Amino acid sequence: MPTFFEKKQLVIPGDLLAEGEYFAGDNTYKEKNKIFAARIGLADCTNKKINIVALKAFYFPQMGDVIIGTVKQVGFSGWTVNIKSPYIAILRASDVLSRSFKPQNDELSQVLTAGDLIVAKVASFDRYHDPQLTVGEPGLGKITRGQIMNITPTKIPRVIGRKGSMITNIKNETGCQIILGKNGVILVTGKNPKDEELAMAAINKIEEESHTSGLTDRITQFLKEEKAKIEENNNE
Repeated sequence: MPTFFEKKQLVIPGDLLAEGEYFAGDNTYKEKNKIFAARIGLADCTNKKINIVALKAFYFPQMGDVIIGTVKQVGFSGWTVNIKSPYIAILRASDVLSRSFKPQNDELSQVLTAGDLIVAKVASFDRYHDPQLTVGEPGLGKITRGQIMNITPTKIPRVIGRKGSMITNIKNETGCQIILGKNGVILVTGKNPKDEELAMAAINKIEEESHTSGLTDRITQFLKEEKAKIEENNNE
């Protein structure tokens, strides 16, 4: 029972991927005994399940995901938040205030207002209700410093790397704190703008070259070369 692609091969809609006792996974479909690609992406097979990691894909919320969102609107009892998804997320005032919300006393726009950025976690989500967010854990809440960048959500695992190797390397080489939102929004906070820009350049390079092999070594070399250039310019 053959497959017709190599691991992480780039495929396009309509490409024949497998024939026989295989299962259609993400971004694929099955006709009779054959599985075809439904989207442009990287094909893979795990336990006879054929999946495609889409090169361009929106974020689909899952409970427990850490995301970075933008407050869209202040409501009567909370905020609506843009999380780069077809779904608008809800952050309740009681979650942020850590107490009962009293409309007569609490002015929500003084806590969070439209345009504010937050790091939050998806507390609940199903097809009948919009995602509910929480900021009631350490490391979550309003963003007050750092730089924001956006990448395709499906590329986040590539930025993390195997057992966290890629993101750990970037953090060590740049000295930046980096929060990777599962929705493809990333917060980079360093000691100075140059460190932040270097970390962001490395992440952009990962996104552009995510379909290639040997990427970890190239990123390591890239960071070392760029750091050397920065030091050389500082010494001039």
